[in-house]
Amino acid sequence: MDMTETLSPIPELHGVTPEQFGTEVLPQGRPVVMRGLVGDWPAVGAARQSAAAAAGYVRRFDAGQPVETIFGDPAIEGRFFYNDELTGLNFERRPERIGAALDELLQAEGQERARSVYIQSVPTPQALPGFAEENRLPFLPPSVPPRIWIGNALTVQTHFDLSQNVACVVAGRRRFTLFPPDQLPNLYAGPFELTLAGPPISMVRLEDPDYERYPRFREALGHALTAELGPGDALFVPYFWWHHVQSLERFNILVNYWWNEAQPGLGSPFDALLHAILAVRDLPPQQREVWRGVFDHYAFKANGEPVEHLPQQARGALGPHTERDRARIWAMLANAVGRQAARRNGPPQRPPRR
Repeated sequence: MDMTETLSPIPELHGVTPEQFGTEVLPQGRPVVMRGLVGDWPAVGAARQSAAAAAGYVRRFDAGQPVETIFGDPAIEGRFFYNDELTGLNFERRPERIGAALDELLQAEGQERARSVYIQSVPTPQALPGFAEENRLPFLPPSVPPRIWIGNALTVQTHFDLSQNVACVVAGRRRFTLFPPDQLPNLYAGPFELTLAGPPISMVRLEDPDYERYPRFREALGHALTAELGPGDALFVPYFWWHHVQSLERFNILVNYWWNEAQPGLGSPFDALLHAILAVRDLPPQQREVWRGVFDHYAFKANGEPVEHLPQQARGALGPHTERDRARIWAMLANAVGRQAARRNGPPQRPPRR
């Protein structure tokens, strides 16, 4: 029996309207399957005919530019991951024209052992101009560009995104398994520096978990949600929800939309995390606990507004930020990082006299 059959299902809605999405789905911050959401897309109609019809539909818009494509040896059976030594990846990434990748995918449909091919996260306005105009998602503003993913039977390892996400299945079927953000301690995240496609991934193989090596993963499975989506279905994946994606057929297309409501110019929380790891993690335990409280107070406002006792003109970096304030704070950080780098690297070397 497939292990995912024992997991809790992702809640489902039918006939979701833009208003319902904005007032019910988004505010809850929980995953939701939206059945038939994009069932009227011409791309979905073509995919319901055949893989060849779906590929032909995509070709109509192909601008002919090479796009990032992943290739894996047949031996990996579509499971993108690290090599055994964790010194590299078990696939290669290189540019390929969409038409050439589609040709290979269609030819491989009848093969038992074909190499894995994955056109990954390609913005359609540049690579497939006109596609988005024929296949619209009215929930989101035009400033949120759709991205297309095309491949054969593949497994994308459990990972998170620092964005909200609506994933729309166009062709084939996909199984999604999701874990809430608070399951981070039970998912055994991999390296920060070497990742499969940006964010860290879980080191636990969902299809064959090693409980002896990753015992807390049993707890994560108790919080997991899963669903299988077909052409026309869509899934809302909230910010930082971990998701494992398995393409179940030999030809699959997905279109997704990433967006983030956070104010622009704030910088990356991930960069802040790296700085905190460098500056805080290895402090003596007593000092580290002090700084836990400081972060809770100032960054997470655990005790309410931390500077409400100060007049507006005296709040500085601790108060609301204008663009000018942010520029000043970024300059302070850049100077601090520069000074630290200079201390570690020593004084500049004088050029030798000639």
